[in-house]
Amino acid sequence: MPTDQPRNLSVGFVPGVTPGKWVARWRERHPAVPLDLHQHDDDALVALREGADDVVFVRLPVDREGIHLIPLYEEQPVAVMSRENELSLYEDIPAGELDGETLLDVAECGGPRTAVEVAASGAGVVILPMSLARLHARKDAVHRPVEGVPTTTIGIAWRVEDESDDVEEFIGIVRGRTARSSRQPSQREAPKKSASQKAAEKSAKNADTASKNTGGGAARKGGSAQKGSRTPQNRQSRPPGSRGKRR
Repeated sequence: MPTDQPRNLSVGFVPGVTPGKWVARWRERHPAVPLDLHQHDDDALVALREGADDVVFVRLPVDREGIHLIPLYEEQPVAVMSRENELSLYEDIPAGELDGETLLDVAECGGPRTAVEVAASGAGVVILPMSLARLHARKDAVHRPVEGVPTTTIGIAWRVEDESDDVEEFIGIVRGRTARSSRQPSQREAPKKSASQKAAEKSAKNADTASKNTGGGAARKGGSAQKGSRTPQNRQSRPPGSRGKRR
């Protein structure tokens, strides 16, 4: 990646989010930049704002002051109840069927896990995102999709002042950019050369080629001349018309 000094990338997430596929892609593409993963039972934005995490997956709505946030996907709401509850006979529960039920408040129960325990006891029904219902699943409880209930949304957030390449790279991975995407910092091209730079390089290349051709031709020509020339040495010249004597 085009950074002076690679640093650890710290990623936080709330329960119910499964960032494994994005983490795997990061480690495959950038093995030299370690990624640390942290789950936050409470507000993940606290860790982000305090600098403990560089990027966090959050469940909306959240306070967006001082952060960038991109919604990623919606979660299916479900009703969690005891197996003995008649609502468990539905495949999808109509919203009107909840009117006669005691709806549990997640915060008053002390969180999703405890709320599921209370619902499993038969004391009421709790509405949760399906991801949390699966996370806290119990043998004595079931969950069914509910019609007409608002969905929840998972988003990814990072600090406004954090413009580092590794954060931008991870955001791109989460958004589905390929390893060769031109929008990824790791694939940014070097500045393009100007027309004058290209002309100068071409001129220098042509001059170098001409120089090599000239030098090579002269060497070959000189070698041919030396090979073809014969210079008589230590030979006595005979007078015209003289012949050698026979013995």
